[in-house]
Amino acid sequence: MAKGLHSVHFFATLAWMLLAFWMIFLYAPQELTMGEVQRIFYIHAPLAWVAGTAYTIVFLSSVIYLWKRSPLADELAHAAGEVGFIFCSSLLFTGPLWAKPVWGIWWTWDARLTLTFVLWLLFVSYLMLRSYVSSPGRAATLAAVVGIIGFVDVPIDYMAIRWWRTQHPQPVIAGGEGSGLDPRMFLTFMVCVGAFHCLFSYLLAQRFRVSKARREVSALRRTLATRFSED
Repeated sequence: MAKGLHSVHFFATLAWMLLAFWMIFLYAPQELTMGEVQRIFYIHAPLAWVAGTAYTIVFLSSVIYLWKRSPLADELAHAAGEVGFIFCSSLLFTGPLWAKPVWGIWWTWDARLTLTFVLWLLFVSYLMLRSYVSSPGRAATLAAVVGIIGFVDVPIDYMAIRWWRTQHPQPVIAGGEGSGLDPRMFLTFMVCVGAFHCLFSYLLAQRFRVSKARREVSALRRTLATRFSED
């Protein structure tokens, strides 16, 4: 049953991603001012949404872990941190690809970009704690603290272009009067948001399966060690 669901998830993700890229390059109209480079928006912005989703999962799972000491919550937080790091890194990579031809520079330390870079550093710090603290219990606790405190950056990052005038473009979704997208652009954007979240959930599920397999192997090793010691 689980293998069947895994296959369905994989093919649903593949189909959704193919549809998203078809809409990006063949369905959505060309933006009048920026031209073809604007199409990076349909990849860049959904990556940002997924990075925020990933860190939200880290935050909620960390709260549950510190409250209930649930190993499953800790594993989910760890998995979301690893997969979220990939999406956040991709976010920082695609941004400059758009910025260079539009702004004439690869990077500028405005509020949105700086806060997104801070989010990436939080993912890095979270994973480094997991890797370099030798005690698993202590690593889980320290990482949970980082996951909870660092979450403050997520809503501030989201609101940065609403609270401050930055070089980053103003919001085109829920940005108030004057914001909005062409209906075909909006549909393309929402399909891409769904596709990248589907990809995220697939990778998260695979990473969680790896954690489960490691846990089962560890339990088997402990059982065999106990039996050998008794013999």
